[in-house]
Amino acid sequence: MIRLPLRLAHVRDLGLKELRSLLRERFLLVLILIAFTVSVVAGTRASPETLRHTPIAIVDEDRSPLSMRIAGAFLPPYFQAPQLVDAAGMERRLELGQDTFGLDIPPQFQRDVLAGRQPVVQLNVDATRIGQAFSGSTYVQAIVQREVRRFLGGEQDPPAAAVQLVSRARFNPGLSKVWFGSIMQVINQVTMLSLVLSGAALVRERDRGTLEHLLAMPVTPLEIMLAKAWSMGLVVLLAAAGSLVVVVQGVLQVPLAGSLPLFLLGTGVHLFATTSMGILIATLARSMPQFGLLLLMVLLPLQMLSGSITPRESMPAWVQLLMLLAPNTHYVMLGQGILYRGAGLATLWPEFLILLSIGSLFFLIALARFRRSVGSLG
Repeated sequence: MIRLPLRLAHVRDLGLKELRSLLRERFLLVLILIAFTVSVVAGTRASPETLRHTPIAIVDEDRSPLSMRIAGAFLPPYFQAPQLVDAAGMERRLELGQDTFGLDIPPQFQRDVLAGRQPVVQLNVDATRIGQAFSGSTYVQAIVQREVRRFLGGEQDPPAAAVQLVSRARFNPGLSKVWFGSIMQVINQVTMLSLVLSGAALVRERDRGTLEHLLAMPVTPLEIMLAKAWSMGLVVLLAAAGSLVVVVQGVLQVPLAGSLPLFLLGTGVHLFATTSMGILIATLARSMPQFGLLLLMVLLPLQMLSGSITPRESMPAWVQLLMLLAPNTHYVMLGQGILYRGAGLATLWPEFLILLSIGSLFFLIALARFRRSVGSLG
């Protein structure tokens, strides 16, 4: 049997203690399970940026061939089958949130169109569904105008343009938000849980008074910190790998273009940085509620400005420069390069190096703070 050096054995045994302690924390175990399963699936299908199975109700007060033609033009996958209701029913359905759009076709609509009177069609929109409301209004207007134009002149398509633009979508041919959102959800959950688990492990020791017991043993603050970092990082790494294989590839049927082992290697480097950040936040907090408040102040800007939700290029230049100091900005670049574009280490080695440098800096700062905090206990 190979014997590890004493200090490495301390790090190993303390890490195993953290894993056993985590197994007794049912709330954290449930949080991990939900974060990498339900949250990944729900996050990819909620609040879509483009129309998909959008509910619409139609009040057809004309009952003419033209109005029925318009009602039949709302087709999947952009819209659900239209619900034909009266005006009161449309209002009720909008108030209950059952529809995003309510289209009211007035009486004598076809007769007025044929007479050239330009009748008005009323479109009611549930603006609380802001993504669908913004783009969907344009879709509805285009569909109504197209059907009226075809009814009047039989025109099937607009005249051919002098120049034809051919678009080819790379890395996501179907422009599916699920392909993008699922992987970004996993990346965001990795950042969140690594901060939560590592920081909570330290705060929990202090609240229970077991940190003083550890300091009475022949272990150093460095060994304690390394043990918490590797044990909590390992839990998040295994959960992320399982989520990518079971949920992303299995349930959501999202193909991964690049190497999963290379992505997990980058995740390990990222976890080195974020677990250090979690411990650093825990050294600033005096209790678990305070740790939670500090975590919110750090986590929300990290996730919103890292490029996982909106492109970094759309942000102010100073925000882009500032966020280069955040580890998850480079982790998002790394994850997108590997899992979307199939990039390898030869392309992404700068991100690995920068992520390792940021992680080392956070680790040294967290270690200095941790030594100072345990010194005050002695």
